[in-house]
Amino acid sequence: MKEFSLDYLRCLKCGSNLELDVFKKKIEIEEGILDCKKCHSLYPIIEGIPIMWNDFSQYISNRRMLGGKIAKTVSSKMKFFLKNSLAVNFKNIEDRTNLEERWTDIYQKSQRSRFYSIIKNMLKKLPHSKLVLEYGCSIGTVSSFLAESNRTVFGIDRSFSAIKIAKKKSGENLDFFVADSQSSIFGETNFDLVLALNLLELIEPMEFLKQISGKIQNGYVIITDPYDYDRGKNSIKNPLDENTLRRNLKNLGFKLIHDTDKPSYISWNLNLNPRATLNYKVDLVVAKK
Repeated sequence: MKEFSLDYLRCLKCGSNLELDVFKKKIEIEEGILDCKKCHSLYPIIEGIPIMWNDFSQYISNRRMLGGKIAKTVSSKMKFFLKNSLAVNFKNIEDRTNLEERWTDIYQKSQRSRFYSIIKNMLKKLPHSKLVLEYGCSIGTVSSFLAESNRTVFGIDRSFSAIKIAKKKSGENLDFFVADSQSSIFGETNFDLVLALNLLELIEPMEFLKQISGKIQNGYVIITDPYDYDRGKNSIKNPLDENTLRRNLKNLGFKLIHDTDKPSYISWNLNLNPRATLNYKVDLVVAKK
């Protein structure tokens, strides 16, 4: 974790500033605990990655294989923290480690998709920003590009394996966190640019749009999505299509710009394995408040 990030991070439960207990530090903070002195919430920093989760025990119990791998490399202090966290018994929880590692690999193999070139070209048209946030940043392909021309860039994703790859991206002004996109890890901080690429089918869209709007007073938002809402039992309840997305952004005070007032169909190819490719047609919306 970059030390400057401490100025922005807030406790998820009470919104207070966090204090840092460093276990291991090299160029940046490799291991430690972010501690809320007000409500006593603790957020671990493991392999340079802050895990900003309301209940870390639940997060790691949902990824027990990941917990076992981490325990082999961390300090005795962090091993004790992990052991206590894994001791909590959550019933009927599926281990997400293999799934998240698989999708991390897929995103790494798909970085040359035309989709990313189009997004980067669109970003070049926007003014440079002081503070940028990318929700669902995965392996940091777009976040690292943003760090080349903007002052401070943050990326968040719930996958530890994806953020571990993202952390390898260079940039003193760039930092990544494990967090849920619906959590308020930055408290009341406002951003000049917010990105949410291909996330609407994973989060209740209207709630997410309101959250994004609350993070922007005077700035830009870029949203893309293939509107692939079929997730079985995990499907969201209130999906938005191309037109209702645009209408709701306008209702929240945004103006559509760069000719994105009409739906688009951008190819986003994901290389699943040597014999299979998933080809989405993604819609792009750029708006300013």
